[in-house]
Amino acid sequence: MLELLKKIGYTLYRIWFYILVALPILVFFPFLLLTTFSEKWYPAFFWLARNLWAKPILYGMGCPPKIVYEEKMERGKSYMLVANHTSMLDIMLMLYISKNPFVFVGKKELVKIPLFGFFYKRVCIMVDREDTKSRTAVYRRAQRRLNQGLSICIFPEGGVPDDESVVLDHFKDGAFKMAIAHDIPVVPMTFIDNKKRFSFTFFSGSPGPLRAKVHSFFDTTDLDGEGTAELREKVRAVILAELLAEQ
Repeated sequence: MLELLKKIGYTLYRIWFYILVALPILVFFPFLLLTTFSEKWYPAFFWLARNLWAKPILYGMGCPPKIVYEEKMERGKSYMLVANHTSMLDIMLMLYISKNPFVFVGKKELVKIPLFGFFYKRVCIMVDREDTKSRTAVYRRAQRRLNQGLSICIFPEGGVPDDESVVLDHFKDGAFKMAIAHDIPVVPMTFIDNKKRFSFTFFSGSPGPLRAKVHSFFDTTDLDGEGTAELREKVRAVILAELLAEQ
């Protein structure tokens, strides 16, 4: 009986999450849509997504963010934001943490998510990881966005590991190559509680604080392409050390 009640609770928790995701999009749909008509209006879209979508979801799920900053981002400066990826809450938490407007780089499969996918396709940089041309196009689009004063966000694991016992998967090169090519600092973040609060396992999750740590930034101005692997592993080591310390 207790197990059945738990499963009912988990199911209701999931349903509530999807209601919170969909409701602000439906309510503010005309304003969200209007801000996607021109890339110049993206900061307005970002403000709406951050304040009227991400924050209500996090607090509505009973998951208030608790952020520790070793270093803070300067307003008007571009960065490469990277973090471990374990939950759908990662998107909302990243929006909460960064006041600087940024654009997500992510897999094209996310366009299939109802409502969310509609705007994801319009404002994010999509990549087909199996298509070399698609990966090349990402760099061109990212350059244009950086020229507009925006930042870029990539989850360097390339997706959520199928095995949830994996603490931190191997990182791909893309985010670090891009940061070096455009001379922008890498901002490592560790999302500590997201997997516990809302993992991809259906019968799991619970309300509670979402702790995250924004680590000291990695400067890339003196690096070239040959430094990609070293930068990648240094950033991964910082995030992994924090995750292991919390375990």
